[in-house]
Amino acid sequence: MYKILCKDGNAKRGRLETVHGTIQTPVFMNVGTVGAMKGAVSAQDLQEIRTQVVLCNTYHLHVRPGDEVVKKLGGLHQFISWEKPILTDSGGFQVFSLSDLRKIKEEGVLFRSHVDGRKIFMGPEESMQIQSNIASTIAMAFDECPPHPATRQYMQDSVDRTTRWLERCIAEMKRLNARDDTINPKQMLFGINQGGTFADIRIDHAKRIAEMDLDGYALGGLAVGESHEEMYRIIEETVPWLPEEKPVYLMGVGTPENILEAVERGVDFFDCVYPARNGRHGHAYTNHGKMNLLNARYELDDRPLDETCGCPVCRHYSRAYIRHLLKAKEMLGLRLMVTHNLFFYNTMMEEIRDAIEKGCFQEYKKQKSEQMKEETI
Repeated sequence: MYKILCKDGNAKRGRLETVHGTIQTPVFMNVGTVGAMKGAVSAQDLQEIRTQVVLCNTYHLHVRPGDEVVKKLGGLHQFISWEKPILTDSGGFQVFSLSDLRKIKEEGVLFRSHVDGRKIFMGPEESMQIQSNIASTIAMAFDECPPHPATRQYMQDSVDRTTRWLERCIAEMKRLNARDDTINPKQMLFGINQGGTFADIRIDHAKRIAEMDLDGYALGGLAVGESHEEMYRIIEETVPWLPEEKPVYLMGVGTPENILEAVERGVDFFDCVYPARNGRHGHAYTNHGKMNLLNARYELDDRPLDETCGCPVCRHYSRAYIRHLLKAKEMLGLRLMVTHNLFFYNTMMEEIRDAIEKGCFQEYKKQKSEQMKEETI
């Protein structure tokens, strides 16, 4: 059950109760694609940096180790030693990202595995079955993430198909949740709004899926090539047509600025690979902008990454040491950078929630945006 605790303009401060615990929103979901954070960050590390939700990938876990394997081992929570909520995306994004390895039909999508080239068929029923085997807290409906740009006709046909697939997802999840051998019979289902940058298609689709009374709703098919201004426009025009009493999830987004802009427009859930990926490439998010630790200026810098940060990395290690680890290609360097960046994102979401509660989100947004434009010294 989702409850809005308070609002500041369109920014919502909410709470989602799940079988695996309470999610305080707005929330950033740390991305563990194959059941692990890239950068050797463990489930215990995620606990320490106050992670609320881990996001894992249906397609990748199906390819290896296999969702049947995960089910035999008690489900994904037990498999990865994580007790808090897990959201699994449906595999629909791979319809987009593996465009050279797939063929879309009404029944579903035929893939070739990116690992060994074997054929994989995934439709709405298969996606729900895989996610049920994984036993995530929240399952995402199977959809097509259309390319950008796309013609209006292609987009409309794709959205219509996604709607038909959603109806099949709902029916299959209802069947699976009623089975005696289902690990998580209280698995939630979020539907996905599509339509590219065609606002009228987005709005019409939002109206159609809002009638289906799902546990939550996502905006998909954004941050795939359109400008930030286009993305903000679509969020602003679409969110009012989704049920306010349900959480809204902006998929695959984004930068701190993206998150602040989307929260202002009523979004609750976020995920993105940026903090982990940028960390592995030597880029640290700080309260004074983004810094490239590979720069020679940090060779003798004995300060922490961010002197205002309370993460375990900033409490114990210097910029100079972490830079040395990165230059020496030591795994510890990646682990420390990813841990710091995820802590930064998690802490920023706590600050956002606090600002909404105090009715000063606009002031916080302005201050944070200005901080992120500064250059770290």
